[in-house]
Amino acid sequence: MPMIALTDQEFIHFQRFIYDAAGITLSSAKKALVSGRLAKRLEPCKVGSYGEYFRLLVSGRAPDEVQTAVDLLTTNETYFFRELKHFDFLREHALAARASRQFFRAWSAASSTGEEAYSMAMVLADCLDDSPWEVIGSDISARVLQRARLGHYPIERTKHIPPSYLRRFCLKGIGAQNDTLLIERTLRNRVQFVSSNLNADLPPLGMFDVIFLRNVMIYFNGDTKRQVVNRILPLLKSGGYFYVGHSETLGDMAQDLLSVAPAVYRKP
Repeated sequence: MPMIALTDQEFIHFQRFIYDAAGITLSSAKKALVSGRLAKRLEPCKVGSYGEYFRLLVSGRAPDEVQTAVDLLTTNETYFFRELKHFDFLREHALAARASRQFFRAWSAASSTGEEAYSMAMVLADCLDDSPWEVIGSDISARVLQRARLGHYPIERTKHIPPSYLRRFCLKGIGAQNDTLLIERTLRNRVQFVSSNLNADLPPLGMFDVIFLRNVMIYFNGDTKRQVVNRILPLLKSGGYFYVGHSETLGDMAQDLLSVAPAVYRKP
């Protein structure tokens, strides 16, 4: 099949599509990414151009394909224990909360394929002993949530997991699965993954002691970022901690929060 070019006008259509669907702002530098990721959908959808594919998406006739396109256009780069100092701080918070034995809840609000949520769960399992706790992971992409629930990863993606956690919470594959790792079932059962679009009304999730919203706001413009933060902060308990990526800043959106560590805020 000959290579089909993505025109500038078609790219503008897809910029608007993913902004409306997920609040993500794609710069002009992402044109090749959009072309490459959507190219694989043209033949299965029996369309001869990106313009035809876009018209299919907005026609209302193919809701499953809309979800597929959103999955393909959302960036899902992640790994275990990314920005390690955040997990050191989470450990301190969990240890301090252990004495209360209250139900401790943590939310990975852009969990992608689950590495962040499982990293949080390993820390809580280690620190909270038999105190009640759970982790919620959410993402807009059905494709990555399906992978997250499996808890099955290529071995090279696990190199940042502390050795003691590898031994305690992970199972190395054998035979045909030799180059993979599976999160141990007991830990997997403490993590729930739910579909959630941060750019729309949130599902009923309850209140949290800890919320990680890391490395996703860099894809939002200022207005969308403010709307997302305003949507999420009411779910953080008083005294709870809100984490963003080290390359991100809340600016004046953090006026009701106390900065307690790099990219970590506390709700009074």
